[in-house]
Amino acid sequence: MKNKKSLFQRFLDIVERVGNKLPDPFVLFIGLALVMVVVSYLLSLTGASVVHPGTGEEIPIKNLLSGEGLQFILTSMLENFTGFAPLGLVLVMMLGIGLAEKVGLLDYAIRKTILKSPPFLLTYTVVFVGIMGNLASDAAVVLIPPLGALVFYKVGRHPLAGLAAGFAGAGAGFTANLFIAGTDALLAGISTEAAALVNESITVTPVDNWYFNIVSVFMLTIVGGLVTSKFIEPRLGKYEGDEVEAEDSEELPNAKNGFINALIAGFVYLAIIAITVFLPNSPLRNDEGGIVPSPLLEGIVPLILIFFIVIGVAFGMTVGKIKSSKDVSYYMAESMKDMASYIVLVFAIAQFIAFFNWSNLGTWVAVNGAEFLKDIEFTGIGLIIGYVIFTGLMNFLITSGSAKWAIEAPIFVPMFMQLGYDPAFTQVAYRIADSSMNIVTPLFPYMVIILAFMKRYDKNTSIGSYISLMLPYSITFLLSWIILLLIFYFTGLPYGPGVHTYM
Repeated sequence: MKNKKSLFQRFLDIVERVGNKLPDPFVLFIGLALVMVVVSYLLSLTGASVVHPGTGEEIPIKNLLSGEGLQFILTSMLENFTGFAPLGLVLVMMLGIGLAEKVGLLDYAIRKTILKSPPFLLTYTVVFVGIMGNLASDAAVVLIPPLGALVFYKVGRHPLAGLAAGFAGAGAGFTANLFIAGTDALLAGISTEAAALVNESITVTPVDNWYFNIVSVFMLTIVGGLVTSKFIEPRLGKYEGDEVEAEDSEELPNAKNGFINALIAGFVYLAIIAITVFLPNSPLRNDEGGIVPSPLLEGIVPLILIFFIVIGVAFGMTVGKIKSSKDVSYYMAESMKDMASYIVLVFAIAQFIAFFNWSNLGTWVAVNGAEFLKDIEFTGIGLIIGYVIFTGLMNFLITSGSAKWAIEAPIFVPMFMQLGYDPAFTQVAYRIADSSMNIVTPLFPYMVIILAFMKRYDKNTSIGSYISLMLPYSITFLLSWIILLLIFYFTGLPYGPGVHTYM
């Protein structure tokens, strides 16, 4: 007799069924782009506009059916596609990862190293690596989930559970880290400018949320691991999909030597990077000699690409899979074949996002929503929780963390400062909402790459499957983060060096 499903499981089943009845994602986003055209036309007739809280500029809703709008649609279509930021990142990353996979290196490395780790730690390791991967910025969202899927597949567990665990860590947990990352510096700069509206002497530094972020890493690792093993895997059941084609590196001659050579080559490459970083006046450090921000972090994607090429070529040459330079380009081209559906889908989603941004619809909704929350005059922790929920919902309109904070900070940082709250505390509240809800909004640019990876293991997967898979992570991450925020709030624990809830 089958166990009775919980209410939430039944809710997810409904989400999946409804979502999977939607049109193909390509058609869906083309349809959404057309909806944006109609909505922009209707709102423009009313003269709708909004004042940007950061710049003071009045921003009108622009009509996509006007002469200017039609010119934009026609003249920007190619640029929207080729200029879609995740497209280049994903394809460049997959050139290197694909090479390492096609020559058999990843398969061998997983079976000989990761698969020997205790099974109970595997899930938590994938989530933890995903969270820590944000040091590599958006590259982690491309790198970690497919590796998580491959690891789970190799141990006989459902690959989509591994993909979900990796994506939850890299996508929903990106704001947490044991180290100071580029996100800390980016948000701190905006927070400082917003705080200056009330007190020009206040500075928010990149370390002001550090202690909170450190605790968040371990909390999310545990929560993400539990959600995966106790909820996602039972829901997915036993994997019965088609066998995934992979190079059988066990049968390759000198595979062990190839792996050793790949490790040596990778170590030498990383050592060269490290030596270059620590050279006096290193070109990889910023003008002040720091790492955050720096050319090193800005160029992390090319550095990762070269790393995978180096180790892939070392392995391939040792086992005989690479005999000439032609073989390198051949395996890279083979890896690009797997990305065909992603490239097609990107064309549609790039147009939708471009239409949405050009018309200023996202900014109009975000600013008006923020003003409403301010006007209802909540106080205390109710206001904080209301703000967290509001920001989470805003992710369905604006997915760029810096762009959304540039809109919200000039409103909420001064407002909370008037109530005695430290700007760094407001920044924490923003970060947990922005981070946790990323993975369930269709506007998240990397949704399409995750869908492409999912289709590798289940050709029938669609947006409904994607949302029902990732929604439990978003909800549990957000609730856990709110509880952690309340703990810091009521106990007076510092969010960073010398930073508490109140100024």
